[in-house]
Amino acid sequence: MKKETSKWNIRVGLSGDFLFKGITVLFAFSILAILMLMLFEMTKESLPSIHNSGWGFVTGREWDAVAGSFGALPYIWGSVVSSILALLLATPLSVGAALFITEIAPKRLGGAVAALIELLAAIPSVIYGLWGILVMAPWLQRTVEPFLLEKFGFLPFFRGAPYGVSMLAAVFILMVMIIPIITSITKEVLLAVPAIQREAAIALGATRWETIRLAVLPYGKSGILGAVILGLGRAVGETMAVTMVIGNSPQISLSLLNPAYTMPSVIANEFAETTSKLHGSALMEIGLLLLGVTLVINILARLLLWGSTRKEGRA
Repeated sequence: MKKETSKWNIRVGLSGDFLFKGITVLFAFSILAILMLMLFEMTKESLPSIHNSGWGFVTGREWDAVAGSFGALPYIWGSVVSSILALLLATPLSVGAALFITEIAPKRLGGAVAALIELLAAIPSVIYGLWGILVMAPWLQRTVEPFLLEKFGFLPFFRGAPYGVSMLAAVFILMVMIIPIITSITKEVLLAVPAIQREAAIALGATRWETIRLAVLPYGKSGILGAVILGLGRAVGETMAVTMVIGNSPQISLSLLNPAYTMPSVIANEFAETTSKLHGSALMEIGLLLLGVTLVINILARLLLWGSTRKEGRA
């Protein structure tokens, strides 16, 4: 009787394992199926625009829905430049804040600062946009942009009129929005660094800064890089806040003081008011480009993480 019961339990256990494995495999591949379905539908809807413009859609600068001429280069330029500049400004601030929370601040103070930073990530983007258009943009117009014009106007990056709503405003608003993401992930990465790393450095006579530089940061390099790439993905896809402060002018300019446009912004502004099927198809193709850029960013992140972990493994 006991042998029969044990055999029955083994069969039930094996059936449960098989069922659980099948369900998890189904869930995993369902995500890939959703992604492929999105790519298929967006590509199908973009075909009229692809046939109409070809590669000129990516390289063209003119966007005229009435004439049926669509060039997305100004929008690609605005998305890429604003995201990269915001990332360059946000990364040192975020890593510095995470180091302060985990390595320098007392535990209670660090916990309070971490909670406040994580609270920033929960604020809706439209609130950031309202703050940007009502507070930040006028401040930039009155103080920062005139200063840049006066001191650095000889550079092509700071020429033009102080509009307030500009590429510079979009860069600042994106910087503020991605800081909580990078900081929170970097903090968790640094907390995962084994204490023995720090203790070994201190035992060898290292100062606090040397401990951070030689023992903590190299160990968490891969995780920090992943946090930065996630922040870049958030910046590229941000819509509402950027739309409210960037000025929405489809032009390519080196000057950060001039208005610009991004791919998510043009979709948000024009999709509900498309004038023709070709216009809607062109907007769908911009969405397809945006999805492609996001996928490329994530693939590059995986490759960078894989390369850095391989180097660490060899070391």
